[in-house]
Amino acid sequence: MDLFSNFPLWTALFAIVFAQGIKIPIHFIAMKEFKPGLAFSTGGMPSSHSAAVTAVTTGIAIEHGLSSGLFAVSCVFSIIIMFDATGIRRQAGEQAILLNTLVKDFQYFVEEAKVWSKKGEYEKKAELKELLGHQPIEVFFGGLTGILLAFVIYPLF
Repeated sequence: MDLFSNFPLWTALFAIVFAQGIKIPIHFIAMKEFKPGLAFSTGGMPSSHSAAVTAVTTGIAIEHGLSSGLFAVSCVFSIIIMFDATGIRRQAGEQAILLNTLVKDFQYFVEEAKVWSKKGEYEKKAELKELLGHQPIEVFFGGLTGILLAFVIYPLF
């Protein structure tokens, strides 16, 4: 039953659900487009990864103090995850955009180069996932979301 009273864990899980859910109205307000699938996708505003790691780190800080070794480990891993979200994962998304463009251009070239019209249709290639990482502002607001939610939820425990 200790699992159900694990404040840092539940705060992190709630932060993930909250951050994923809030992406839908934020996208709707910004883009005037309703996309419920954003709740189950990577990338976007705010970063649920950042919200989760800052929520768990803040929860550990509240329960164990800023001088605890557990807080230090959690804080370092949170920084690494947030750095990765704005660096490697974001660059992978940028490369996916370029590769998808190249594949579409090549397919268009092949279709135009054909001299006969009754060729079998090529299998459609699955596009690479482009929305992988986050812009720094998305990570910042994801982190802020996690910290604020930890302080809001703490009195419930």
